[in-house]
Amino acid sequence: MLQPTRFFYFVITVLVVFLGIASRKVNGIPLLIGDFLYAVMVYFGFRMLLLNSSAVPKILLPLVLCYVIEVQQLYDATWIVSIRNTTIGHYVLGQGFLWSDLVAYTFGIGIAFVIDHFLFEKQLP
Repeated sequence: MLQPTRFFYFVITVLVVFLGIASRKVNGIPLLIGDFLYAVMVYFGFRMLLLNSSAVPKILLPLVLCYVIEVQQLYDATWIVSIRNTTIGHYVLGQGFLWSDLVAYTFGIGIAFVIDHFLFEKQLP
């Protein structure tokens, strides 16, 4: 069975980035969808680096990163707030802590893992 390549995961990551940005620009799409897609993007970004790892690091590393980014939003020093006020800082670091974001990240990474494991890894010829 062929394993997906780093380029394969790079393309998926870029596609999810565009979907996530689009989800923030289209009215009527719940904000949780963007948070969900953010977690999916982080998962596939880590998959570029962790091609042959077991399930535990594939799930835990992106989940920990998403949680750390969310929790850092409780920190409101002037320097980090100024970074968050830039476009890229807003997309990467977010603006305000929400418990619901942690739930969205958990589901996003869980669903990305299931898709990765059962569709990409198991179904490639």
